Amino acid sequence: MAPSATEIEVRPIASHIKDFVVQNKDTLPLPPAARARLEKAGIDLSNGYPERPGKPLYLDDATSIRNVDREHIDAGARADKSKSALFSAAKEVIHLTAHIGTEIVGLQLKDLTDTQKDELALLIAERSVVFFRDQDLSPQDQKKLGEYFGEVEIHPQVPHVPGVPGVSVLWPALMATERKASFRQPGGASRWHTDLVHEKHPAGITHLHNDTVPTVGGDTLWASGYAAYSKLSPEFRKIIDGREAIYTSAHTYLDRNDPNAGPKHVERIHPIVRVHPATGWKALWVNRAMTKSIVGLDKGESDAILNYLYDVYESNVDIQVRFKWTPRTSALWDNRITMHNASWDYEGLEPRHGTRVTSLAEKPYFVADAPTRREALGLEDA
Repeated sequence: MAPSATEIEVRPIASHIKDFVVQNKDTLPLPPAARARLEKAGIDLSNGYPERPGKPLYLDDATSIRNVDREHIDAGARADKSKSALFSAAKEVIHLTAHIGTEIVGLQLKDLTDTQKDELALLIAERSVVFFRDQDLSPQDQKKLGEYFGEVEIHPQVPHVPGVPGVSVLWPALMATERKASFRQPGGASRWHTDLVHEKHPAGITHLHNDTVPTVGGDTLWASGYAAYSKLSPEFRKIIDGREAIYTSAHTYLDRNDPNAGPKHVERIHPIVRVHPATGWKALWVNRAMTKSIVGLDKGESDAILNYLYDVYESNVDIQVRFKWTPRTSALWDNRITMHNASWDYEGLEPRHGTRVTSLAEKPYFVADAPTRREALGLEDA
């Protein structure tokens, strides 16, 4: 669908896509802290906020985006294991739980050296999610850091900061204009999920910076895929090691050959246990929201195994961290070894606004003799 003359500036993210939908222009007023941050960064808000790309209409076009093999060199694999450049510059390093989550105090992300960025990538690979409060961070600086870690994902339909594609806008009040949220059905990110599992090269490090947060509630939870895998018995691990599953996109498109069939998801096949290239450790890599089925198994068999894996991943609180946001805080997590869940307990009564940059990583792979995190750290794992 071609745009009208008045909307000619709207384009899809890939030039080969000719059939697309011009999305609605938003008029929701920005929270004051978000507006101040964007204006300080020189973001042009005169044409409205956020900016929305032309949404691909058909599934084949959406699947073709970034559908190429490419090399990924993980920044964490270059790092000094001691992480001395990063740790020595910080005022404090706080491990929030035994298995997942670390807070770094006294550093500005925009000022990190390349050596410190490599060490941060390794820390994220080891601790799954790392937090930095009181950040003076523009969307442009956020994207620049993401580009250091890998190819920055530009989403084909999610809104982004005007003039800075790749910096997605996470604004629950805006999402509620498209799909009303409620206490019983909060929707959106308020479910356990992992970002962009449908990509040929799925997400590595995601960086969410929240400039505006509720005074009460709005926490985010992360769970460790390393630890979830180690919660399984050694015999059960043998059942899933080397197995693959079908992973789906969060958004949908029409089948060009059968548009009346209804919306369909992008689907790709990846291993359900993967190995992180920087640590070499095995991690469980499934999530209830976007893992469809295990390849080669009947539906009943696949559902039984996946539902058990979801329960292990979601219900063990000792392998999770729950983080209380404050304004101007950044969280950087590794989607290869985690899933996350945003609590909507504040029910939209106060504003929340942030920007997200995701760096795509390698094509997922499995190594049979790779160790678990617990084995690598000399902990009991049987």
